[in-house]
Amino acid sequence: MPARILILTTGHLSRNPRVVKEATTLGQNGYDVTIVGVRNSHMAERADAQIVATAPFRNRSLNLLPGSGWHSFRERLEVRFRRTLAHRFGWHSIGSLGPSRALLAAAASTEADLTICHNELGLWAGTELLANTRLVAADIEDWHSEDLLPSARKTRPLALLRRIEQKILCHAQYTTTTSNSLADGIHREFGGKLPEVITNSFPLGPVRSAEENESPRILWFSQTIGPGRGLENFLSDWSESQSGGTVTLVGSPVSDTYLESLRGSLPDCSRNRLIYRKYVNPSELPGLIASYDVGLALEPKTPRNKDLTISNKILQYLNAGLAIFATPTQGQREVLSYEAAAGCLLHFNKESSELSLLRSILADQRRLKSMQRASRRLAAARYCWEREEPRLLELVSRALRQAGVKR
Repeated sequence: MPARILILTTGHLSRNPRVVKEATTLGQNGYDVTIVGVRNSHMAERADAQIVATAPFRNRSLNLLPGSGWHSFRERLEVRFRRTLAHRFGWHSIGSLGPSRALLAAAASTEADLTICHNELGLWAGTELLANTRLVAADIEDWHSEDLLPSARKTRPLALLRRIEQKILCHAQYTTTTSNSLADGIHREFGGKLPEVITNSFPLGPVRSAEENESPRILWFSQTIGPGRGLENFLSDWSESQSGGTVTLVGSPVSDTYLESLRGSLPDCSRNRLIYRKYVNPSELPGLIASYDVGLALEPKTPRNKDLTISNKILQYLNAGLAIFATPTQGQREVLSYEAAAGCLLHFNKESSELSLLRSILADQRRLKSMQRASRRLAAARYCWEREEPRLLELVSRALRQAGVKR
């Protein structure tokens, strides 16, 4: 009988690529894998159905979709009530982040030899399962108690999240996270076991097929286009340096006004070189990325989680073989420390040397091609899912062996 793996998460599969990669790898290697998560979007539901149709795992997520009956309505009502308590009265609880009790009940009623917990609710449920002697591992993809902007942190149960993170690090069978910087930071804060690093990289795609173009094409993408993402700083430097090329933003803007403000910040001669495209289906994203020359990874250095993590953007740019323009967060410095020729760091300090560097790179096709080759080389050597699969499989196998579970 194959060992049974339960994966706890929140949100839809199509919005949790790390969970899908983990479950697929384990399912393809002989484990009996079940994912329990949360369903709350009709649009994402359709994308999930496509994933599950050919997946080597089961998905039995909690249904919080409107129109799905009394149980769904009750769970949505309880989450809304707990969020109201947090916003209005400062009464913070794990239930304000989602259907915590329902997720725990689903986990407790599912037989598993190993439960791997993701996200805030999953980690909380993991600590509760530990008390019942369940074998628990945890993936700390983000440092949840050190994430988000101050305005959002006011209503989050930060003290509780810190206790959860400490307990998981000290008592889980193993923990993983996404960068050496984040692993070291969390370990210094809480002690316990140093997390193993499994990056958020993707299966290695085909070699880039972008056509030769004298005008470099620069790409930034996210689900949401809005302030606080470094766009204003980059566009300011790009226009001030009098660099060529186009800049394309892919995503859903917070408002048409915001897009117009970005365009309006540019001189007249550059405004038509700022292009907007709607966000595409995740399955179409790799092909879209590969049609550009330069990828922008403009992560902020605050909060601490943003500074220490490695963004999905930079890993997808590497996979597609794009030259990288990145901000100097610890996570992105870590990536480029293995292949400095793949990109350059932008400090947005308005120094003439940085503006000159930006202009010279974008004007030099030979240099861009060299950066692109180095980027793809780094993906193949270190930042692709093919490099991460053996580490994941060894962690799971070792955890089960130590617990006396036979496959």
